[in-house]
Amino acid sequence: MIVKQAANVLDLIEFFAVHRRPATLAEIAKHFEWPRSSTFNLLGTLAARGFLYEPRARGGYYPAPMWAALIREIESAQPIPAELHGLLEALVRETGETAVLAAASGSHALFLDAVESPHAIRYTAQPGKLVPLHVTATGRALLSQMTPEDRAAILRKAEFKRYTDTTLMTAAVVEHEVQQSRKLGWFEGRGEYTTDLGGVALPLSLPNRQFAVLVAGPMMRIEHRIAEFVRIMRAAIERQLSA
Repeated sequence: MIVKQAANVLDLIEFFAVHRRPATLAEIAKHFEWPRSSTFNLLGTLAARGFLYEPRARGGYYPAPMWAALIREIESAQPIPAELHGLLEALVRETGETAVLAAASGSHALFLDAVESPHAIRYTAQPGKLVPLHVTATGRALLSQMTPEDRAAILRKAEFKRYTDTTLMTAAVVEHEVQQSRKLGWFEGRGEYTTDLGGVALPLSLPNRQFAVLVAGPMMRIEHRIAEFVRIMRAAIERQLSA
């Protein structure tokens, strides 16, 4: 369920991240096709709380530094180790494909960090992207780190929508795939969510944190390199954890 008012705030922040300049009430209302009255109320509330300000009189609104200050405080309490970005960079150098760090968020895997392949045709992944847990290698690597009860609860609520010809369509099939992949020690994506996209994901557990690391790219480039990717990823993770 999407709460409209909360979604509007997030859409507004993404708007400023793209446009990177102040915007007037009229510009914002026109861009989102929001009623002027509700746009006025939203902007007024955020400005009154110190989250928006006017760089010059009647020159439009812009996000205030409070956003960055709060994010820094939040991140400092549960920081993602900076070394993990180095791990992604190493994986891209050694495989030539896109590398992603993800964590579970409800029934989805949330991309926390990503380094994209230098190839013109590549898997495009950006922090903030959400993909379903049950139909992706990344998601199944995260599911594998959960208790059977937690995993079953997520699969009971999952929407088994057919994204491609290879999408896993029942909770039992997903559970079987998780168990088989756990025995192998790695999780393979075979275009279950995005046609012609393949990848390898490995679980990565740190104290009080559970992640998955993914290397992914066009199926035509990686389908014959799965074993190589597993070897490279295991070695890179071992080097990073030892360091």
